[in-house]
Amino acid sequence: MCGIVGYVGPRKVVPIILDGLRRLEYRGYDSAGIAVAGEHDGLLVRRSQGKLRNLEEAIRLSPVDGTYGIGHTRWATHGRPTEENAHPHRDCSGDIVVVHNGIIENFLALKKQLSAEGHRFVTETDTEVIAHLIEKHYNGASSLETATRAALKELGGVFALAIISRRDPDKIVAARSGPPAVIGLGDNEYFVASDVSAILHHTRDIFFLVDGDMAVLTPEGVLLTDFEGRPVNRQVQHILWDPIMAEKGGYKHFMLKEIFEQPRAVRDTTIGRVSRESGQVYLDEMDITPAEFANFRQVKIVACGTSWHAAVAGKFMFERLARIPVEVDYGSEFRYRDPIIPPDTLTVVISQSGETADTLAAQREAKQKQSKTLAICNVVGSMVTLEAMGTIYTHAGPEIGVASTKTFTCQLTALFIMSMHLGQSRGTLSPEVSRCLVHELLQIPAKLEEVLGGDGFVEELSRKLFRATDFLFLGRGIHYPIALEGALKLKEISYIHAEGYPAGEMKHGPNALIDEDLPVVVLATHDPNRPESRVQYEKTLSNLKEVKAREGMVIALANRKDREVREAVDHMIELPPAEELLLPILEVVPLQLLAYHIAVRRGCDVDQPRNLAKSVTVE
Repeated sequence: MCGIVGYVGPRKVVPIILDGLRRLEYRGYDSAGIAVAGEHDGLLVRRSQGKLRNLEEAIRLSPVDGTYGIGHTRWATHGRPTEENAHPHRDCSGDIVVVHNGIIENFLALKKQLSAEGHRFVTETDTEVIAHLIEKHYNGASSLETATRAALKELGGVFALAIISRRDPDKIVAARSGPPAVIGLGDNEYFVASDVSAILHHTRDIFFLVDGDMAVLTPEGVLLTDFEGRPVNRQVQHILWDPIMAEKGGYKHFMLKEIFEQPRAVRDTTIGRVSRESGQVYLDEMDITPAEFANFRQVKIVACGTSWHAAVAGKFMFERLARIPVEVDYGSEFRYRDPIIPPDTLTVVISQSGETADTLAAQREAKQKQSKTLAICNVVGSMVTLEAMGTIYTHAGPEIGVASTKTFTCQLTALFIMSMHLGQSRGTLSPEVSRCLVHELLQIPAKLEEVLGGDGFVEELSRKLFRATDFLFLGRGIHYPIALEGALKLKEISYIHAEGYPAGEMKHGPNALIDEDLPVVVLATHDPNRPESRVQYEKTLSNLKEVKAREGMVIALANRKDREVREAVDHMIELPPAEELLLPILEVVPLQLLAYHIAVRRGCDVDQPRNLAKSVTVE
């Protein structure tokens, strides 16, 4: 859950690494450090506790320079977030420097062994063990990569590494076993990073390392092998993301920018996958045949965090459109209960980064039990996509804010498209119904623009709510996971306690919480063309009236011009009507905006909330 960036080439290394760390700071921000080397100055390290600006100040006071080096921004797993524990970490001699993303599970045993051999440790981290282990093997090794290969054989756990040594100048060794690592190819210069966004301003040509890959970067090029030293090849990809997409673009925060990018992101995720004329869905990225899709008897969806909320909404989509039973699991729980997965099961894994450790482990568990796996992911070439038999890429572009926004709506879009595809394969969707659903889907970007036009109203509403200490979010059916997501967004970035709850469960306990100080957000939208949606709406209307009868403050999301709701609540946010299964894409946007504006009014760090990081690449 840390950020890594490295560079070797003719340019001065410090500005390049600091720029990369700035773009990676969303991955971790409790400390940062840099190690650089050049022709004359040896190997120099600067580290600091806290955010990157503290490291920049340390470098200003004590400058360093060079033409190759590595940097790191940390989210602590072993050792407190102090300057002492900040990466990079050295060996005893100071000749070898390592940055690391991941967890070394056997570091205590290795530390004890190395200490007995005379190595002296100065930090609490698991990463320092790696530097000492490489030093141990360097004595009989001919190169940094040879020593590193020997050390890797003793490491247990997951890791992405970048290593430099003054014994072997003008070289960076990178290795991956778990967390992501990407190699960038420039004009006589080469980059390593945890994420494409760190190097996108310098090169668009990249390839991803996969587990067991080691890359050796020198001014002459990149040598790619496995951990045994055997040459391997990875496909170079030309990234089409415009670097400006990773900037704030005039918005106060990345999160706000990304909320407003959702019409574009949903449109891009839809384009090329559906036919307006026939209603047919096309998923060309699949190695699963239409016949195999038709023969599945159940679906398991596995995800974590916000992606899990999308998965729960996806359950409603799959069961209605494809008429197939669906089970939704947390990635962190899935493999530990020895799940029963018959061979006619499709396992869908959802991950924004494609590197979420728990989700990846669940995917491997499903594959081991002979289930075909399909990924919904935002990052081309990431691990879950490499291990899946098919991928629906969400074309959200880079998402810098830690709290997911546009990736969530794109995941909902991808799940809707996939449920249509499965329904068409299974014969549960007629061409006429398919055309109607595609028509509804293609209208969503314009409706999102309309919803975003209400940002001023939501911002004004936040003035009345930002001092609250607790919130309750209620929804029924497919709207329930959106209530969960609304509560998660609020507590993630504003640090207000918030709970999402099924509206029908209020009488089973939560009614006891209601008083005049508790804002209750109720999802009261419905699809007027579906009778069952109207029934659900009427029950939700009864729930919000119960809240009002107990002096609770009710904020409702409802269909435009819904007079019945407006007369029953304190504040109403209007949404355009839509197909029931697509309403969640519209509903979540005001909840994102409400969380954002409340957090801003409370003075919170919206893009980098405390104790959280963007990609959870360790358990």
